[in-house]
Amino acid sequence: MKRILKAVKVTTVLMAVLALGISGCAKKPEPPKEPYKIGAIFAATGGASMLGLPEKNTAEMLVEEINANGGINWSEVKLFMYDTEADPTKAVNAVKKLVSQDMVDIIIGPTTSGVTMAIIPEIEKAKVPLISCAAAVSIVQPVKQYVFKTPQTDIMAVEKIYTKLQADGIKRIALITVSNGFGDSGRVQLQNLAANYGLSIVADERYGGSDTNMTVQLTKIKGTDAQAIICWGTNPGPAVVAKNRKELGITIPLYNSHGVASMAFIEGSEGAAEGTYLPAGKLLIVDQLAADDPQKKVLAGYKNAYEAKWGGSVNTFGGHAYDAFKLAVMAIEKAAAGGEVTHDSIRDQLEKITGFVGTGGIFNFSASDHNGLTKDGFVLVQIVDGNWKLAE
Repeated sequence: MKRILKAVKVTTVLMAVLALGISGCAKKPEPPKEPYKIGAIFAATGGASMLGLPEKNTAEMLVEEINANGGINWSEVKLFMYDTEADPTKAVNAVKKLVSQDMVDIIIGPTTSGVTMAIIPEIEKAKVPLISCAAAVSIVQPVKQYVFKTPQTDIMAVEKIYTKLQADGIKRIALITVSNGFGDSGRVQLQNLAANYGLSIVADERYGGSDTNMTVQLTKIKGTDAQAIICWGTNPGPAVVAKNRKELGITIPLYNSHGVASMAFIEGSEGAAEGTYLPAGKLLIVDQLAADDPQKKVLAGYKNAYEAKWGGSVNTFGGHAYDAFKLAVMAIEKAAAGGEVTHDSIRDQLEKITGFVGTGGIFNFSASDHNGLTKDGFVLVQIVDGNWKLAE
């Protein structure tokens, strides 16, 4: 009799376990038949690879991470990535392929401002949401229906520099800017905002993206009464400017744009960048942030993950891709929760995202703001002893 009772108890327990298992399985969502597709276009090689390669590495790392944790709603995320080499034509062709052949749900990138501007007509025509990793304010102002971006704008960077110059009592400045989309946009903002801060531009020099010597431009600047120099470009040009400035014995302060927020700038300058300033996202100085900074956990998590996987030092450009990828996933998730996932539903959900803590700041998108950041996402950084130091 005891054996019978024991058998009944065992059978009862087994049935209960099976019931729980069946119930648990019933609650697990069925995976969609098709994976979610994210397109990515970065300048992984070529002149802008110092920016684009960290973006490519970041996107690959995040895809592995999300799929290892079940994807989006138990559906795999597939990344379709193309190297633009910072070439507008290649970028446009890549967008066409992503839209018509790969049939992606959303696109992140490209790396540079000029290339982003070149693909916008194709993006708007295809009505596929894009989250650019480039900085020029013209990318999102005026607002384009399907275009968003993650880096802080050049207006914010200029304001950060000009606030410091004003506080230091500087009145006369010299500009040296690269002749491309990023440099053109930055130059316009530098010119437009100068009077607001009591600044007079006494020199306005340009250089080509592939130039390897800027002594002519800097000699002209040396002959003026400028009290500070602002260089606007992305690597390697600004490193050349820093070296030529030192060679010419120019001692007035040098400020750079956020386009050099990478150790490649410090290393490329061969020590000449020491003491110079730039506005940058908080990623570069995460270890110097207060413990209660709302971005610190996200920044430290990304920095540690990236450096563990890829080695070297993390930079803000990879951070732009981190933010773009995370925002894309969030918009897809929200679109899926609301019903059918389409280009328009993803776009609509992107526009509604607020309070997203990223590497570039805290994003609050809206119908009138497809960047979603304020200048609080920037800090002013100085290069001291070959590293980044918070200067405010």
